[in-house]
Amino acid sequence: MAIGVGDRLPNANFVKASPDGPQPVDGDSFFKGRRVALFSVPGAFTPTCSARHLPGFVEKVDALKAKGIDEVACTAVNDAFVLQAWAESADAVGKVTMLADGNGDFAKALGLEMDGSRFGLGQRGQRFSMVVNDGVVEQLNIEEPGAFNVSSADYMLERL
Repeated sequence: MAIGVGDRLPNANFVKASPDGPQPVDGDSFFKGRRVALFSVPGAFTPTCSARHLPGFVEKVDALKAKGIDEVACTAVNDAFVLQAWAESADAVGKVTMLADGNGDFAKALGLEMDGSRFGLGQRGQRFSMVVNDGVVEQLNIEEPGAFNVSSADYMLERL
């Protein structure tokens, strides 16, 4: 069963790239006491993710913060190095925090994993966005397979 509004996020361990190499990020600590706009993409450098999803959040980061968001973060079942390279190529560094869910443990714990094997992607996370307030899901927008509508930065902003 997938996570829902009002549910507490399961604790997860992410990895974030840094100048000193990959750094662990404890999910409970990351979300504690803050309001975070989190979005998930099936994969860095994939067409919709690169052309629309990440750029939308980069473009709207200030508007989201004006509505009470403390941080904007992206997660994907990719390694931290790939997410860092993607952030650099998309001018997202310093705007969107990249949280690598390399083994898909977070996506699975949320009940929002997907099987992309048909496309050579293996197990991935679904496309979604959520507002997490002190570790609790306040807003949840899960896309239908192949769609890009409700997980966008614009959709999230309209509901804040």
